[in-house]
Amino acid sequence: MDRLDHYRDSIKAFLQEYAATWTQHPEPEVEIQLIFDEQRDRYLLLDVGWRGSQRIHHCIFHFDLKDGKIWLQENNTDLEVDQALAEMGITPQEIVIGFHSPTLRGYSDFAVGLAHGSS
Repeated sequence: MDRLDHYRDSIKAFLQEYAATWTQHPEPEVEIQLIFDEQRDRYLLLDVGWRGSQRIHHCIFHFDLKDGKIWLQENNTDLEVDQALAEMGITPQEIVIGFHSPTLRGYSDFAVGLAHGSS
């Protein structure tokens, strides 16, 4: 299997597994939405709906595939995503923590993800 196909399958499995833990959203007017844009390699899990008169549109997870790496753009949970992906054979060096400043990324075990390529 091609490495990018492995990334796609792993991210989708991770998001589907997490979404499956919500048999029903605790707020009846809010739904969990899985978004898989395989053409552009964007994968999201969202809360969408209403809490009374307040609109809910909340990103739980957002992954992109770019520059041959998995970019974790958002994680609004307490889950250690790298541990889940490690169980699928993905190392921290294959993951860029996109919500960390580029100047701080070099201080972790994760990929740096430079603007014109990645290391």
